[in-house]
Amino acid sequence: MNRTTAQDKWRAVAAATGPADRAAAEAGVRLAYRTAGLAEPERVLWADSPLAAVALLDGLAGRGRSVREEVRTRPWAEERRRLHDALGPAGWAAHWQATGAVLWDLDRALADRIRAAVTRAHEERAEGGRPGGVRLVLLDAVLGQHDAAWLAAFDGHGERLAGLAAVAAHAGWWWPYENVAVVCERPVELHRDEAGCLDRGDGPALAYPDGFALHAWRGMTVSAAFLAGLPDLTPERIREEGNAELRRVMLEHYGYDRYLTASGARHEHHDETGVLWRIESADDEDVVMVEVVNSTPEPDGTRRTYWLRVPPATRTAWEGVAWTFGLRPEAYEPLVQT
Repeated sequence: MNRTTAQDKWRAVAAATGPADRAAAEAGVRLAYRTAGLAEPERVLWADSPLAAVALLDGLAGRGRSVREEVRTRPWAEERRRLHDALGPAGWAAHWQATGAVLWDLDRALADRIRAAVTRAHEERAEGGRPGGVRLVLLDAVLGQHDAAWLAAFDGHGERLAGLAAVAAHAGWWWPYENVAVVCERPVELHRDEAGCLDRGDGPALAYPDGFALHAWRGMTVSAAFLAGLPDLTPERIREEGNAELRRVMLEHYGYDRYLTASGARHEHHDETGVLWRIESADDEDVVMVEVVNSTPEPDGTRRTYWLRVPPATRTAWEGVAWTFGLRPEAYEPLVQT
């Protein structure tokens, strides 16, 4: 398989949703054990999400020790070393760039977010259970479809990883132990923006069959309650939000022009740092905000706009931005705008 075909194949695997092919995935699990020189697991159990798998494993007796080292880590490292030796340093670097590198950041970011969400949800439910125990269980996981970057690089270079590839192609994360393997269903929904970041404004950006889900707006983690409140936003609610990132999300959803018009904002000053807006209040102090555009572009080339709340006495955009850094205007001399 050529590099482009392998990359396309594993990109589709990483983004796959819908029911797992349980028979094909279980055959892959058993092949992975045999290839590692291990006896096949006595049982293969299924879970509807990584969170459900962790809960199942937390009370599963007789599972034996983790065999992730034999099943995944060791053959993975040996295959990488073999390819590196065959291609040479420059050849391996070029091969990785043409296959796995394109998928690596997306796979890694998504896996990290799933781990964090599982840890948070499990420990909230634990009610005095073992603190940090879920983190240890997550270290035993094989990431299945979210190992697509490495599997793309190894595709077509021998059969040592065929079992791992089969599980990844037909299911989600899985946990190999001596006596039992626990395998997850794939997500039922996955929504991303043009840059590949999790993104959905009216529901979960990633959801599993049992309801375990991640909510995000243009890559930023948000709560389900936050998204549910977006249709009912008012300028007052936006101004009250203390988190600048959440306020940016609110403004993007509400619309900058609409916000300025509804707030009766007055354009007071602008310079190279941004635009100063003032919203006058008859019975309270003025709301003054600096509109700044991030000089670092997003992966899709766009630049995010932020609104920074500054003291009412602020008279210039420069003064307002300096205040956010705890500096007087004359002391604010950034070498690079970020």
